[in-house]
Amino acid sequence: MRLFLHSLVLLAVLPSLLLAADPSADFFPIAVWLQQPRNAPQYKAIGINTYVGLWNGPTQQQLDDLEQAGMRVICHQNEVGLRNRNKKHILAWMHGDEPDNAQSLGQGKGWGPPIPPARIVEDYRRMKQADPSRPVLLNLGQGVAWDRWHGRGVRSNHPEDYPEYLKGCDIASFDIYPVTHDNPEVAGNLWFVARGVQRLVEWTGGGKPVWACIETTHISNPAKRPTPAQVKSEVWITITHGATGIIYFAHEFKPQFIEAGLLAHPDIAQTVKQINAQITELAPVLNSATLKDVATVSSPTPIATLCKKHDNATYVFAVAMRDTPATATFAIPGLNSPAKVEVLGENRAIEAANGRFSDQFAGYGVHLYRIR
Repeated sequence: MRLFLHSLVLLAVLPSLLLAADPSADFFPIAVWLQQPRNAPQYKAIGINTYVGLWNGPTQQQLDDLEQAGMRVICHQNEVGLRNRNKKHILAWMHGDEPDNAQSLGQGKGWGPPIPPARIVEDYRRMKQADPSRPVLLNLGQGVAWDRWHGRGVRSNHPEDYPEYLKGCDIASFDIYPVTHDNPEVAGNLWFVARGVQRLVEWTGGGKPVWACIETTHISNPAKRPTPAQVKSEVWITITHGATGIIYFAHEFKPQFIEAGLLAHPDIAQTVKQINAQITELAPVLNSATLKDVATVSSPTPIATLCKKHDNATYVFAVAMRDTPATATFAIPGLNSPAKVEVLGENRAIEAANGRFSDQFAGYGVHLYRIR
C-alpha cells in the first residue's frame, strides 16, 4: 500500500507555543513524572531536563533541591509555588492528574464522576490570573486514546468531553501504556499512543503543544515490562504524530513498589539515556517547521513519518506502526541521484537512486534519516 507521510502544516504561531515553557529553540521537553528531587542528579545524567509533579508539593525544599540540581519543574500552583514565581526553573503550572477519570469518593466509598470540564476551565482561569507568564499543563487519562476505557465511569465512551477539557490548558498531555496494559484490546498495540497524540492535536486545532507519557517499567503488571526497543518506539511514535514533549512514567508498583523504577532497570535507563541524547541533539530540528509533501512511503506495514529541513539538510523520522517486519521504500521529489542517506545513530548509510531509497523495518521499528 502507498502511504503519504504523516505531517502537519505548522501554524505561524506554533513555535512560540511549542516553546512556551522555555525560550530556547534548542530545548525539547524531556520529563519524568512525580519523582523525588533527591534523584534529580541521576535523572539529569540520563538526559531528563524537567520534573512534572511533586509529591504533596511543591514545598520550598523540593524547589530549592531542583534549582540546585539545575532541573526545571512543572508543579501545582500552591502558596509555596506562587511565592517562588520569580524562579526561572519553574516552567509551568499544572492541574491535578487525570481529571477526566472517575474520582474517588474516599476509602471504601467508591467512585464518582470525573471532574467536569467547566471546573478545569475555571481552575485554569484562576491560575492564569495569578501568574499569566507561565503556561498550564493538563495531563489526561487513557480515555484520550481508548473510548472504551471504563475508568471514566459514567463518562466512558464520551470523547466529546475532551475538546472541552482542553480549553483549560496551554499544554495538553495524556497517558496510555499498551505494553503493560491488562486489556487485550490495547495490550501490545503501541499505535494507541499515536491515536492519543493525533486526537489531542485535532482537538486543540493544532494550536497547543501536545505531550505524551511513556511507560518504562512493569507499572502494575509483573509479567510484562517494555523492552528498550518498545520504549524507543513509543517515544518516536509520539514525536512523528505531533508530540512536542515527552514524560517518562518511572514508577513500578508490582512485583514491588519502586518509585524510581526507571533507574532500577539498567537496560531501560541506558536506552532512555541514548534516546534523550539523540532528541537533545535533534532539538533544533524537531522545533523547526514540519513540512508536508516532502516524502511518500510505500510499505505493506503502515509507516508514520515526520519531515523537517534544517541547516540545508532534509530529515525523515520514520516508525513502523505495527508489530510486523517490512521493507519500506521512500520517495523524495527533487532528490539528486545518487544521494547518500545517513541513518542517524546506526553508523550506516543508504544510497538513494532516482529519488528513492529502501530500508528494512522491524515490528514497530524506528529509523531516523538525514539527507544533506
